[in-house]
Amino acid sequence: MRSDPVIPRFGANYVPSAGWFYSWLDYDGAAVRRDLADLAGLGLDHIRVFPIWPWIQPNRAIIRERAIEDLLDTIDAAAEHGLTVAVDLIQGHLSSFDFLPSWMLTWHRASLFEDDTIRAGLTSYVDAVARAVATRPNVFAITLGNEVNNLWPDSPTTFESSTAWARELLVTVQKAAPGVLALHSVFDDAWYRADHPFHPLDVVELGALSTVHSWVFNGVSRVDGPLGPATLTHADYLVELAAATSLDPNRPVWLQEIGVPGPDIPVELQGEFTRRTVELVVQNPALYGVTWWSSHDIDRRLLDFPDREYDLGLFTVDHQRKPAATALAEVIAEVRANGIHPAEATTLTAPYNLRTEPHRRPEIAPGSAFHLEWVAARAHSPVRIVLP
Repeated sequence: MRSDPVIPRFGANYVPSAGWFYSWLDYDGAAVRRDLADLAGLGLDHIRVFPIWPWIQPNRAIIRERAIEDLLDTIDAAAEHGLTVAVDLIQGHLSSFDFLPSWMLTWHRASLFEDDTIRAGLTSYVDAVARAVATRPNVFAITLGNEVNNLWPDSPTTFESSTAWARELLVTVQKAAPGVLALHSVFDDAWYRADHPFHPLDVVELGALSTVHSWVFNGVSRVDGPLGPATLTHADYLVELAAATSLDPNRPVWLQEIGVPGPDIPVELQGEFTRRTVELVVQNPALYGVTWWSSHDIDRRLLDFPDREYDLGLFTVDHQRKPAATALAEVIAEVRANGIHPAEATTLTAPYNLRTEPHRRPEIAPGSAFHLEWVAARAHSPVRIVLP
């Protein structure tokens, strides 16, 4: 049995206010420190940071020390503001763009997950960056990459290949950074899509804890609108799916990404969505932490992003606090002052064994009969999912 809830961690996925992640190309430590002062002011305790793989390893034989030094300065800046740091390694996919080194593209093109040459180069990158960031005492976690399953189908893979790929790289991280949480990150197609070649077992069996990313533009907001119960509880639903699927009843689940995407969550409702969603998910005893996407908006002078990506920040590019930031800060203060006191939970049995029948994943997807039954029950009390 999972124990009673403890106070979760609260943080933000750090998106630099000046120049998005292109800012790594022209690093400005003072600008980073200004951004992190914003986040510390909300009462956050951590950030998740995203070095760009091809800018650190532009050639399979080159690891750019200057780029690693810039990453270490960001980590040091976080420490100056009382923030711990989780580092993602393989970017990989960010805000709808893919960043892959040229040595795995064009006439070198092969699968990131299946090609031995690419895996060898990637292993050297993962080892180098993990060893470097592990020298900083405020680094608590290293994730292989941000939603690496977004890189499929351009990099074909199978259940067996994607699992072996992640398992081997996690061993590399563990050897390079002992004592730091080594983690794996995928988006929710691994839970909901029948033919997706990343298994939900990867979430709950690989790495030191489970990670989930809750985005209501996946169809859940169409179930009942921006403040409907299905939308407000989607984060808790994903946390519960991960907790139920693990054989370890005490394995924590990190809500590693959640945000207020428009038009699914209109601007005037973003504060209320934030407050109510976080108040619900913190009641889950499996919850390790909540990390908001993202810290700062993207400057609209930068072109070609999907429209929803520009305005996901807790702060504007000129450091103005937005409604989601105010709501999140208030919930954090309330939780830390008063603790968490959820109602007694009920249970609901899943329609199939989530561990063994991945082809049936649509049966638990948003809008499915099981999901709607869980949402209805969740309106009255927390609901633990159990496997048949």
